Amino acid sequence: MTVGLKRWLAAAAIFAPAALAGFSATDRAEAREVVRLRQDMPPGTIVIRNSERRLYLVQDNGTAIRYRIAVGRPSEQWRGETVISGRHVRPAWSPPAVVRRANPRLPDVIAGGAPNNPMGAAALTLAGGEYAIHGTSASMRRSIGTAASFGCFRMYDEDVMDLLNRVSVGTRVVVTH
Repeated sequence: MTVGLKRWLAAAAIFAPAALAGFSATDRAEAREVVRLRQDMPPGTIVIRNSERRLYLVQDNGTAIRYRIAVGRPSEQWRGETVISGRHVRPAWSPPAVVRRANPRLPDVIAGGAPNNPMGAAALTLAGGEYAIHGTSASMRRSIGTAASFGCFRMYDEDVMDLLNRVSVGTRVVVTH
């Protein structure tokens, strides 16, 4: 096998799954990174900065894994502290009242795994409300990095699955401006 063919096969093995999943290598490369974090939070804490449209998972060495997210619209953003109350893979979704008022044509329930399910691949529900950190449907991927939701935090599906595998019920979540 020639060197050129080996390189092509290696590239195809890396990028084909991304293409099949509906995202580009650029999306994946920009989605998460390890950064220095200048904030005194215990390791394992999730810090969400609405103004940056970023979610940070604090590590034990002064760094954090930083993820691009979609945050609430300006009128729907909130701040405070909570904890993860549930971990769900391919959850069904029932529109909360505020979403139903904005779009009364939505069905009562969208089945887990359905292509139009806004929860995407997984959801980390937050205690004390109807909010979650969740994946997204293919049609809503462009919203990542914007202020677009009704208060939830949207992530690329591959990122929410990564986060789901790193946190547990009871993980502290701090949401700031």
